[in-house]
Amino acid sequence: MKIRTEDEIVQAVLRKMDERSLIGQKKYGATMMDEIEGQKKDLNRFLIDVQEELMDALLYIEAAKRCLQDEIEEVAYKRFTTDVTDINVNDEEVL
Repeated sequence: MKIRTEDEIVQAVLRKMDERSLIGQKKYGATMMDEIEGQKKDLNRFLIDVQEELMDALLYIEAAKRCLQDEIEEVAYKRFTTDVTDINVNDEEVL
């Protein structure tokens, strides 16, 4: 198969999909088409797989949001402490 798009993002995603497919084939010993043709999975099982993957995705999103919030708080704290220590205070001024 020749990839015709020049979009680097699409190319990167396609490479990742290809790698993921190889990992899945090694792990499960079959391609998705093998699972359909061999009737190892029916439509319901594929839908359950999709549902489980989406639930996992929600967990990853929530974890990523918490990581992002931690990073935002850390940057804000560093900015605040840096700004406070750089202030020249006269003896007469009170913070």
